[in-house]
Amino acid sequence: MNLLRLTLFLSFAASGFAGLIYESIWSRYLKLILGHSAYAQSLVIALFMGGLSLGSWLASRYSVRWRNLLRWYAAAEAVIGVLGLLFQPLFEGVSGLAFGTLMPALGSPGAVGALKLLLSALLILPPSVLLGMTFPLMSAGIVRLHPRLAGSSIATLYFANSIGAAGGVLASGFLLVGRFGLPGTILAAAVLNLLVAAVVYVAARAAPGPGFASGSPAEGAGRNGGPAVRYDLMLLVAALTGLASFIYEIGWIRMLSLVLGSSTHSFELMLSAFIAGLAFGGLWIRHRIDSISDPVHFLAAVQLAMGLLALGTVPVYANCFELMGWIMKSLPRTEQGYTLFNLAGHGVALLVMFPATFCAGMTLPLITQALLKGGSGEKSIGAVYAANTLGAIAGVLLATHLGMPLLGLKGLVSAGAAVDLGLGVALLHLSAGAARRLPAAAAVVGLLALAAVLAGVRLDPLKMASGVYRYGDLISEEKAQNTFHKDGRTSSVDLVRYASGGLVLFTNGKGEAAINLGGVEPERDEITMVLSAVLPLAAHPGARTAAVIGMGSGQTSHVLLGSESLERVDTIEIEAA
Repeated sequence: MNLLRLTLFLSFAASGFAGLIYESIWSRYLKLILGHSAYAQSLVIALFMGGLSLGSWLASRYSVRWRNLLRWYAAAEAVIGVLGLLFQPLFEGVSGLAFGTLMPALGSPGAVGALKLLLSALLILPPSVLLGMTFPLMSAGIVRLHPRLAGSSIATLYFANSIGAAGGVLASGFLLVGRFGLPGTILAAAVLNLLVAAVVYVAARAAPGPGFASGSPAEGAGRNGGPAVRYDLMLLVAALTGLASFIYEIGWIRMLSLVLGSSTHSFELMLSAFIAGLAFGGLWIRHRIDSISDPVHFLAAVQLAMGLLALGTVPVYANCFELMGWIMKSLPRTEQGYTLFNLAGHGVALLVMFPATFCAGMTLPLITQALLKGGSGEKSIGAVYAANTLGAIAGVLLATHLGMPLLGLKGLVSAGAAVDLGLGVALLHLSAGAARRLPAAAAVVGLLALAAVLAGVRLDPLKMASGVYRYGDLISEEKAQNTFHKDGRTSSVDLVRYASGGLVLFTNGKGEAAINLGGVEPERDEITMVLSAVLPLAAHPGARTAAVIGMGSGQTSHVLLGSESLERVDTIEIEAA
C-alpha cells in the first residue's frame, strides 16, 4: 500500500470518528427539543440517516462530472467542520426562539410538533447530507487512482470509516463528554474534520493526475469480465439488507439493555460492538473481493450465513443472564470494578452481535463490486450507499413502531433473519454459478432454522425482568411468577407476583412500582407513591387539576382521584405497554 492510499484511508477513519461523535451528540441535543420518547429517538435517527442517504445519492448523480473528487471530498469535510464550529450558538439561538416565542404563539400540539421537526431538520440535515457525500466521493476518488483495486479500496474504506466510528462512539461517551461537555465535544469533532480536509486537500494535489471525468476510463473500469447484473435489482438488495441489519440493531439493543442496563454507557458499548462487526467484515473481504469471479454468488452465501447467525443470537442471548450474573458477583463496587464491568459488557455485546454484523460488513462492498464488474460505473458507489441507508431508516422505523410491539424480541430478530435468508435464496437464483437445486436446499435450511428458533428457544421473562445488571441476581421460579410480559416501543414491561404477596412492575429489568397484596405492611414504593399525591395537595390545597407523569402502579393517580377538591387528573405515560 503506497503512502497516498494509506494517508487517505487514515483520513477516512478520522472522518468516521468525527461522524459518530456528531450522531451521538446531536441525539443528545435534539432530545432537548423533541423529547426522549421512542418517537423522538427514531426521528433523530431518520433525520441523520436520511441526510446520509440524500448526500450519497447526490454524489452518485453528479460526481461523475467532477474531475478531482478528492478535492471535492476535502471541501465537504471543511464545510462539515465549519458547521460543527457553529452548532452550539445555532442551537442556542434556534431553541431560544422556539421555546420563548414561536411555540407559545402556536395554537395546536400538531403545529408545535411540526415546528420541532422542522427546526431539528434545519440543524442537522445540512451536515448530514455532506457526511453522506464523503463515502462515495472518497471511494470513487481512490477507485479512479487505482481502478484495478476497486473492490479492495471500497472494502478498506468501509473498514476504516467503521472502525473510526466505533472509536468515536466510545471516545465520545467515556472520555470527551465528561471532560469537555457537549459543546466541547462538538468542537473537537469539528476541528478533526478541518484537519482531515487539509490533509486530503494536500494529498489531492500530490495525486498522480487530476482524476477522470464522466466517460473516461474510470467509468468503464469495472468491465473486466464480470457477469451482467441488474442495477435496480442490486439497489433493492442493498436496501433490504440494510433494513434487516437495523432490525437486528434495534432488537439486539433492547435485548442487551436487559442484560447490560439502559444507561448511556451501555448503549455506547452496544453501538460500538455493532459497528466493530461491520468494520472487521469489511476488513476480511478486502483481501478477497477483487479475486471473486461472481460477487453475486458470494453475496448470496454471505446473506444466508448472516441470517443463520442472526437467528443464533437468540439462544446465545438466552444464556447471557447467567454470564452477567457471574460477572456482577465477581466485580468489586469500585471505580476499577466499573471499568471491568464496561469491558465485560462490551464482550457480551460482541458475543451477541459480532458474528452476524461481520457478515453485514461484507454486503455493501460486495454489492458495489458486483455493479462495478457489471459495468455500472462509479455512480453505483453512492447509489448503493444511499439505498442501503434508506433501507436502514425503514428498518429502524418498522422495528421500533411495529415490529417490537407486535412481534416481541424473538419475533423481531427472526423477522430480520427471514429477510436475509430470503435475499440469500433469491440471489442464488440469480447467480450463474449456483447449482439448480441449491436455492431450494438453502430455502429448506432457512425455514428449518427459523422454525427451530421460534418453536424451540424460550426467552425466560423472569430472567429478562431480573435486572441482572444491577445486583447480579436472577428471580427464581420458586419465589415468583411472571404474570405479564410485553416488549413495548420504549421498554420491555413485566409484572411479577412474588410468593410473599408483593406485586412489582419492571421496565427493562428495573423495578418501577411495587405494592403488597399479602399483608398489612406496605412496600416502600407504596409510601413514596402515596406521598407523591398527598404532599402536592398539602402544599397547594386549592388546586383544581393535577398531572401524574408515569403510570407506575396507578396508586398516585388513585389517591389524587380521591381528593374532593380536584376536578381533573391527567396521567401521562410514554410506554403503552
